[in-house]
Amino acid sequence: MNEENLRFNLIELLNGGSAHTSLKDAVSGIRVVNRHKTVVPFVKTIWEELEHMRIAQKDIIEYTLSSEWEAPTWPDDYWPDPIKSLDEEKWENTHDDFFADLQRIQDLVNNKNVELTSEIPWGEGRTYLREVLLVADHNAYHLGRIVMMRKLFKNW
Repeated sequence: MNEENLRFNLIELLNGGSAHTSLKDAVSGIRVVNRHKTVVPFVKTIWEELEHMRIAQKDIIEYTLSSEWEAPTWPDDYWPDPIKSLDEEKWENTHDDFFADLQRIQDLVNNKNVELTSEIPWGEGRTYLREVLLVADHNAYHLGRIVMMRKLFKNW
């Protein structure tokens, strides 16, 4: 296996943009009015989707990198509490923290001292590669929901 190609392909997968839009494009240019708008009561807002992605992604990277990781409670701790309004600071914090943790995952992928197919010492048989793919898969799912909402709001 060509490990350099694997790492390159994983970074490409994490960023999106090959089979679908990139993560950056999906969350750029969203009108402020659409960030916390809902179509129907049971559908999450764009911010709630992104905040959920941030929380889950952070959980996965912490699990991968730290033997002291403790699992949050599912599902309550993986979704933000409802808020009445969304200010620019809260949006920016979610956005910036999401992309900072995505960079941490990419740094792991690019770390040649980490054998991606090896088991995480505390990972219950899971590998670093499995966790990277889990992040990419989870993000792609919620990215699709964000794009769908943007299209519904005619903001795509």
